[in-house]
Formats: sequence, structure tokens, C-alpha cells
Amino acid sequence: MTRRHYTLTETLVELPELDREQIESYMRNGVVQPVQSEAGPLFRDLDIARLHLVVDLSEGFHLDDEALALVLSLVDQLHGLRGDMHAILDAVAREPVETRVRLKAAIREVRVITRD
Repeated sequence: MTRRHYTLTETLVELPELDREQIESYMRNGVVQPVQSEAGPLFRDLDIARLHLVVDLSEGFHLDDEALALVLSLVDQLHGLRGDMHAILDAVAREPVETRVRLKAAIREVRVITRD
């Protein structure tokens, strides 16, 4: 899979809703962290997707910078938890059937306890 990198100019074309100052502000605030090169910042597909999300949140929900930072932090946490969950599920899938059955019963038991 070839990874695409976008220059700041190409990023501005991809995101006409944003201007150079806004993107530079998002870079300073850590909202996006493009790869730094001698030619300037290079934005990955992930950065472009994140900037699209920023535009959607800012415009659609009229979030200020503080609220935007909170929502992005929550999104990042969810992505991290999702990755952890996939790793756990993959590890459990490698276990013998007896172990998987025991884990499934234990999980069911814990979920019942925590619901009460």
C-alpha cells in the first residue's frame, strides 16, 4: 500500500474550507502532526481525514477550540481502545477452545455483575 503525502498547498486544495493560517494553527496545537521535511510539512491521509473531521465538528457543531480539543481527545481514546480490543480478540482467538470457552463464561459473568 503506497502512502500518499500532501504538501500544504495540496492539503489546502483537499480542504477548501480551511486556510493556511487555520491549518498552521492546528499544527501548532497538535491537532495534526504532519511529517516534517525540508520542503515543509507533508500531510498523510490520516492528517487529511483528521482535518476533515475538524471541519465537520467545527462547522456542524460550532465547537470552539477547547471543545474541539476535548472531542478529538475522546476520538483518539476510542481509536486506541479499538486497537486494544482487536489485539485482545486476536490473542484470545489463538488460545485453545477450552480457554476461549472459560474466557467467554468469565466475561459474561463480569458483565452481569457490573450491570447490577
